[in-house]
Amino acid sequence: MAQVLEFKLPDLGEGLTEAEIVRWMVDVGDVVAVDQPVVEVETAKAMVEVPCPYAGVVTARFGDEGAELPVGAPLLTVAVGATEPASPEDARSAGNAGNAGSAGDAGSGASQADEASGNVLVGYGTGARAARRRRVRPASPTVADRSASRAGGAAGPSGPRAADPSGPGAAGPVPGGTPGTSSAGREPVWDSAVESPAPDVPRGIPAMGDAALKPAPSAHEGPVAVISPLVRRLARDNGVDLRALRGSGPDGLILRVDVEHAVRARVGAAEQHVAAQPPVPAPVTATEPVTATETAPAAARGPAAGERIPLRGVRGAVADKLSRSRREIPDATCWVDADATELMVARTAMNAAGGPKISLLALLARICTAALARYPELNSTVDPDAREIVRISEVRLGFAAQTDRGLVVPVVRDAGNLTAESLTEEFARLTDRARQGTLTPADLTGGTFTLNNYGVFGVDGSTPIINHPEAAMLGVGRIVPKPWVHEGQLAVRQVVQLSLTFDHRVCDGGTAGGFLRYVADCVERPAVLLRTL
Repeated sequence: MAQVLEFKLPDLGEGLTEAEIVRWMVDVGDVVAVDQPVVEVETAKAMVEVPCPYAGVVTARFGDEGAELPVGAPLLTVAVGATEPASPEDARSAGNAGNAGSAGDAGSGASQADEASGNVLVGYGTGARAARRRRVRPASPTVADRSASRAGGAAGPSGPRAADPSGPGAAGPVPGGTPGTSSAGREPVWDSAVESPAPDVPRGIPAMGDAALKPAPSAHEGPVAVISPLVRRLARDNGVDLRALRGSGPDGLILRVDVEHAVRARVGAAEQHVAAQPPVPAPVTATEPVTATETAPAAARGPAAGERIPLRGVRGAVADKLSRSRREIPDATCWVDADATELMVARTAMNAAGGPKISLLALLARICTAALARYPELNSTVDPDAREIVRISEVRLGFAAQTDRGLVVPVVRDAGNLTAESLTEEFARLTDRARQGTLTPADLTGGTFTLNNYGVFGVDGSTPIINHPEAAMLGVGRIVPKPWVHEGQLAVRQVVQLSLTFDHRVCDGGTAGGFLRYVADCVERPAVLLRTL
């Protein structure tokens, strides 16, 4: 008999909490093999084909193309052990039957061990995972709950499902809510290996606004189910009571997405409340004619004009990261004009000698790594919870790249030990992958310093926003001919503006000014760089 297993959206990279379904690669009823890609998703960092860790027949898919799913939400269910592909109707019937009898089949792991995935996904290992039955301690009922229970009679608070203690609803959790209890008082059991919710209700994800607008079943005492200090801080900054939330993580753990959903739900409820208030008409004098448009209620005039574009995908990730940088980092900016004529001459001489061409960005990156070796304070990050500055020995240099999908910042690993030629090759490789949308999360994370060449857009200067959690960013404007005093004479020289934005927690203005001055000296006299090579 086939066993129906649920495949959830795995953790696809550092800091990712959701993904958008771009393209389904299988249909209901298709036979899939272990590690076969089943869906293509777009995260805030890259396009990823997600492989399935099970082999069998697809019985259900959760989410249409274009839908956003949080990490841990069901993607599809697979009937493991089925030998023939089923029609969509049969597959759905098998999925329902598998869900109803999953508690009895959870202990049979022989077929699951044979079909185990060798692909390493977070939450899906290389060996067979036994179906664990996790017990969740039910919340103590309130006085109102007890009164409702007595008034409800034999049906109980859960309606007809709770009347039969042995029924499937007696010990199962309500998706996205708090697990119920049976009339016999037994502890509820969550079977995370084989339970499958309905396709339109992802299990474990609280409905928008449930956490913020509905009171908790009981004001329990004791610790709150939160591990991350960032989640506590986010809740505190937005005035969210963590005791009133129902966590969507394992064993009711409250995650960052739960707090964000609660904040959005509360804001939406406040906007609906304001919209529901009748407008207060202004006093009309006898000399002012009254038109039908002026007297019509605001709701009758329709929604406000303008196009609404969802902040999601790359655009949403950029918005979140820049907002967090502005909120958490006390930044400051200094800038200087530099004569880049000698640097341009040196680049021309390098490229005339034969071999691969050296890009200007690679020369600027080489100057940055040399400057960071002299001023390591700027190659660091701040740990606010420990109140410590963490200096990083390796320079992982990010560079801003504009693509059709938006702004991305690929990272060059160990940039301090690369030559200008190697840096040119790495910049070209990562830029090409960024334009194709094939950068992996590893290509986009872990940077320690960012180089932003906004001169390609034809502008001279900017005050860049630091790429959180880094401590500094160097901005480079366009190189244009300008009048300049050179060796006591007025001449036309190639001039560039350099700007440095830095985290004032890691250093003072003297360190930042020294870094920027050294970069400018290397741009004006490239021979200065030879002293440190």
